[in-house]
Amino acid sequence: MIAIIDYDAGNLKSVEKALVSLGQETLVTRDRLKLLRADKVILPGVGNFGDAMEKLKNYGLVEVIQEIVRQNKPFLGICLGLQLLFERSEEAPGQSGLGILKGEILRIPDKGGLKVPHIGWNSLKLQNQGRLFAGLEDEPYVYFVHSYYLKASEPQIVKAVTEYGTKIDASVERGNVFACQFHPEKSGRTGLAILKNFAELEG
Repeated sequence: MIAIIDYDAGNLKSVEKALVSLGQETLVTRDRLKLLRADKVILPGVGNFGDAMEKLKNYGLVEVIQEIVRQNKPFLGICLGLQLLFERSEEAPGQSGLGILKGEILRIPDKGGLKVPHIGWNSLKLQNQGRLFAGLEDEPYVYFVHSYYLKASEPQIVKAVTEYGTKIDASVERGNVFACQFHPEKSGRTGLAILKNFAELEG
């Protein structure tokens, strides 16, 4: 069973639909016990960093997420879900993130005629043997929608990078915590392959 955390922030249905198409049993919930009983957990999300952190606090989900991570259960953050795993974001000064991983979220710089938000397909440069990318070609294309990006403090956790006005840490992995800035559920066959790799991880 893969649980998808419902905290009123986003792309829940598209993530659920992609997992169901892979034959996975899924549950969309914010119930603490159901989340703790799941085999794997996904934190999706679109929207504002500060608003999302407030929702996680209001629903009592901050402690639940930290407990899931302590249990070493496979956990995947998607888009805003990646950003929330880190310490802070320029989008919400003074608001702390979950702090599960070290790094900060910065605004994509305005330069070179590139539009912000960054919406569209970009290729990834894979590195450090990320388990989500097992069996994929060297420079897979995936779909992004974001105005802010990750700068991780620990280079070894970064498993994929991309370029859009600056170098973007596009995917990270530490232990059984995984995260993608891009949307695998909107990234065609490549995205389904990434979600399949996650679904098949040993807990």
